[in-house]
Order: sequence, then C-alpha cells, then structure tokens
Amino acid sequence: MTSKRRAELRGMANRLEPLFHVGKSGVTPAVIAQTNEVFNTRELIKIKVLLESAPEKPREIAEKIAAETDSQVVQVIGKKIVLYKEG
Repeated sequence: MTSKRRAELRGMANRLEPLFHVGKSGVTPAVIAQTNEVFNTRELIKIKVLLESAPEKPREIAEKIAAETDSQVVQVIGKKIVLYKEG
C-alpha cells in the first residue's frame, strides 16, 4: 500500500466509529470471525482495544488480526486500530 493510499484511508477512517472491542481475552477465534464477517460488507473498519484489560499492546493486536484476516493495518493510534481489506 502506498503512503498516499494510506493517507486517504486514514482520512476516511476519521469518520468511522469502532465496530467492536478487543478486551481481556485478546485476539480470539471469535474476534477473527467477527472481523471477517464485517469485511464481507466493508473494506475499512475501526476496532477499539480496551487497554486496561487487553493482554497485548494495540500494535500487536492489529498485526495479529491483519495476519489472520489477510488485511492491512492502516494505523494504530492509542487504543484504536484501523484495518483495510480490499473487497
């Protein structure tokens, strides 16, 4: 993904609300299934990490989800993750 495309996606993600949360269980098969299901209807999604209870850092969680769903990490800011999967 080019830096120009990544910047476009970051701009589009500003208007998105997180669709679900990753909490104390971390990246579970249910999280992966839910993410794949959302990617059936959307190309760009935002996920919120509950920092107090998550077992890993948001960047690590983003990389795991991206690897499992064949998507790309657009950005990780604080506790928000933005993922993109071309549909």
